[in-house]
Amino acid sequence: MTNVFEKDPNAVLDYQWGWAEWLASGETITAAVITVPDGITLDSQVDTDTSVTAWFSGGTVGNGYKVVCHITTSNDPPRIDDRSIYLICRER
Repeated sequence: MTNVFEKDPNAVLDYQWGWAEWLASGETITAAVITVPDGITLDSQVDTDTSVTAWFSGGTVGNGYKVVCHITTSNDPPRIDDRSIYLICRER
């Protein structure tokens, strides 16, 4: 899987969901919600017209965490979709 990343429990790192290739011409992201499981903290989030970037901290060594990015677009009617990444917590 290309959407699996290693994360040190002490690291605060950014991860990006790029939607540009999926969006239609002129369509933009109008809302984005990041869902995180217990054990990982969403520290901040920056949304653009075509991407969502989130910074995460925490985690327990040996655990994996599924993080979901849920977007709504400017299309009429809006398109709604999810993309997931998996953070595997390891000492690095």
